[in-house]
Amino acid sequence: MKKIAIPFFFLILSISLTAQNKEWTLQECVNHALENNISVKQSELDLESTDADRLEAIGNFLPSLNANASASKNTGLSLNPTNNQLENTTFGSASGAINVGYTLFDGLKNVRQLQRSKLSQLAAQYRLDKMKDDIALAVANSFLQVLLNKANLEVATSQNVVTLEQLDRTNNLVDAGVLPRGDLLEIKATDANEKQKIAVAENTVKISLISLAQLLLIKDYKTFDIANEDYKIIDGGIADKDVYEIIQSAKETRAEVKIAEKNVELAQKDVQISRGNYYPTISAFFGYNTRYADNDPLDRPFVDQLYLNDGIGYGLQLNIPIFNGFSVRSSVMRSKVNLKNTQYQLEQAQLDLESNVYQAYVDANGALKAYEAASVALESQELAYQYAKDRYDVGLTNAFDFSQSKLRFDNSKIEVNRSKFEYIFKLKVLELYFGVPASELKF
Repeated sequence: MKKIAIPFFFLILSISLTAQNKEWTLQECVNHALENNISVKQSELDLESTDADRLEAIGNFLPSLNANASASKNTGLSLNPTNNQLENTTFGSASGAINVGYTLFDGLKNVRQLQRSKLSQLAAQYRLDKMKDDIALAVANSFLQVLLNKANLEVATSQNVVTLEQLDRTNNLVDAGVLPRGDLLEIKATDANEKQKIAVAENTVKISLISLAQLLLIKDYKTFDIANEDYKIIDGGIADKDVYEIIQSAKETRAEVKIAEKNVELAQKDVQISRGNYYPTISAFFGYNTRYADNDPLDRPFVDQLYLNDGIGYGLQLNIPIFNGFSVRSSVMRSKVNLKNTQYQLEQAQLDLESNVYQAYVDANGALKAYEAASVALESQELAYQYAKDRYDVGLTNAFDFSQSKLRFDNSKIEVNRSKFEYIFKLKVLELYFGVPASELKF
């Protein structure tokens, strides 16, 4: 039994360690955030609460049904409920009633309230969609930042390997008297500076991973890591579109405009609902009641009394508002002011969206130009570095000039990484504005 248990224990331990050392892809990070983010959950709860509002609005069209019962003991001069006579005695009594009410007309407030609940549900759905887009974009940005920091760490590490090779070679040449000791000191200084940069880069990677883990609500910071995939620039044609085409698509698809539009429609319904209080209310009612007393003069049984003492009442009720202290008028005024305010908010949302899209378009184009320029500069710096390295190897240049050329080459690589991931992010922002769902963004 022990022979079986020991391998099984190590199998479970291996599975546990594998799960802890999982490397997260971008899509997994986005999906995890959408499922666990607190703001998303709160937006989902807001959407669920609109179901209750809609159920209540539907219930307003149904009749009300209420029942009541009471039992009492009376001593002294009291009214006998079975014969409506005052009696100076002690007796017990009971009564019960069932009442049904139905609103026939209430100024169409019930109809408007149901319409409003449907609009409120749509607005909540749009708010949830916008929240998911915002969270997905934040996760993508944080994920790309980790990739950028890792790429910069890789540049620093790989270049230090070259420096160590040059350090070993320079040390041999100095010992042989071919190069002055100053060159060796220069290379050692370069090595120390690069090791410092590597330490800073490693810390930057850790901090960015912790930030991403916090965004995903993952508490195990030590083992959290992402998949080191080579994310390329994938343009679905958005960069070639005219900015006004993107703006028009954003106005038709973006949630922030739809939310503002629904808020205007909700405000319009609120005006109609408040105006409904100007109209009369017509309702119908039906009631059944019965009673029992233990001092019945005819000493009739309980069930017989309930049968003989019952009664029904039914009819219509008309309520006409004449004067109510200006409460209805003030409610209508407030609703109109709120409507005007939501109309301004819609106008502002459209202006903000147009400005944001235009800014995103300019940023994406600027990021592309920066990436292209950085790529060209990298090619030039790589040639310059190789030329300086060849000259240094044959003793035609000193260690300082070689180190400066290598530093410019390293910085060019870092700039290419930065501009690449910045352009990827700016491109995805533009695609979101064009109407591409966050779950369908391609990296």
